Amino acid sequence: METKKPKVVIMYLLWDQEPYDYLSDAIAGVKAQTYPKEDMVFLIVYNSFKKGNSSACSYIREQIAAHKNDLPHVHIAEQEENLGFSGGNNLGMQWAIDNNYDYVILHNGDAYMESSTLTHLVKEMENDKMIGAAQPLILLDDNKDQINTAGNKLHFLGVGFGDLYKVNRHAIALPKVKDVGYVSGCAIMMRTDLLQKYGLWDEEYFMYHEDTDYSLRLKLFGYRTVLVSESVFYHKYVFCKNIKNLYWIERNRLALLLLYYKIPTLILIFPIGIFFEISLLLFSIKGGWLKQRLAVYVYWCNPKNIIRWLKKRRQIQKTRTISDKVLLQNVVSGIRFQEKAVENPILLYIGNPIMKVYWYIAYRCIFW
Repeated sequence: METKKPKVVIMYLLWDQEPYDYLSDAIAGVKAQTYPKEDMVFLIVYNSFKKGNSSACSYIREQIAAHKNDLPHVHIAEQEENLGFSGGNNLGMQWAIDNNYDYVILHNGDAYMESSTLTHLVKEMENDKMIGAAQPLILLDDNKDQINTAGNKLHFLGVGFGDLYKVNRHAIALPKVKDVGYVSGCAIMMRTDLLQKYGLWDEEYFMYHEDTDYSLRLKLFGYRTVLVSESVFYHKYVFCKNIKNLYWIERNRLALLLLYYKIPTLILIFPIGIFFEISLLLFSIKGGWLKQRLAVYVYWCNPKNIIRWLKKRRQIQKTRTISDKVLLQNVVSGIRFQEKAVENPILLYIGNPIMKVYWYIAYRCIFW
C-alpha cells in the first residue's frame, strides 16, 4: 500500500510589476515538479503595487489559465496594500495551516525550482522530524554552476551572508543534509505544525532578517535548520546596494541580538559591538548612508520601541530550551563580502582579525 504523501503549499510572493519578469519561469518550475500534483497547491500572493503603476493580477490570472492543465491547484490572493515580505508570506503560511497542509515552502518572486526540488526537501524533512526548516541549494540563474547560497552564515554580531557564494557547485562535495547558521528566505520549507506552535514570522521586521529570526527561534527549541543539497533552486540574483534598505538591515540586526542572546552574552560582546558600531558609523559617512545609520539609532532610542521588543524578548527567553553555548556554536567570527565592489580593506584586514580573536576568547567564556 502506497504511503500517503505530505501536502505542500508553494507560497509564491510577488508584488508590483514582478509577474511580467518572473512568473513564466516560476510556472515552468512548478509544472516540472516530480512531487505529486494532487498533494500540492500553488499559492500566489500578489502583494499590491507601487503608486503610479497598475495591478498585474489580471496578467497572473491569464498565465495561470494558459497552463491550468499542467499545474496543481492554484489559489491567488490579491492584496490591496504591500504587507511586506514577512506579512505577505505570513498570509500564505496561515492559509497552509487553515487548509491542513503539512509543509509550506516560501518561493522568492525572482526564482524557480528544479524538477525534484520539493521531492528532496520533503524526503529529508520526513526522515528527520527534528529538522524544523530546510532550504535547497540555491544557484545563480545566470551561471547555473555557481552557488548563490548553500545556507547562510551568521556572524556573532548578527550579520548574515550567503555561504559559498559564487563557488562552483562541482568543485565541492556537500553532504546531503548540512546544518546551517540560518536558512535563506529565498526558498525555505517549514512545518505547519511548528508554525502553529511557535508562531508565524514576525511582521515587525517588515523586510530582512525574518529568516534569521525564525531559524534562531527554531534552534532555541532544539530544532535543526539545514541545507538539503540535492534539492536545487535557481535565483535571478542581482546584487543591489539599496541605501534605503540599510535601515531595515541594521535595525533588525540589533533586534536579533536583543531578542535571542542572554544578558551575560550581550555584556560579553558589548565592547566589540561598540567597536563595530563606530566602524559602521564611519563607513556610513563615507558611503553616503549616514541618514539611514542615524535613523537606526533614533529608532532604538525611542522607549516605546525598546519596550515592545523587550516584551518579545521576555517570551523568547522564558520558553527557550537550549543554552547560548549551544545556540552560538556555529556562528562565525568574520564577515565575508558578497561582491568585490563592496569589499572594505579595513574590515577585511583589521576588523575581521580583531573580531576573530575576540570571539575565540569570548565563546570559551560562555557557560550559560
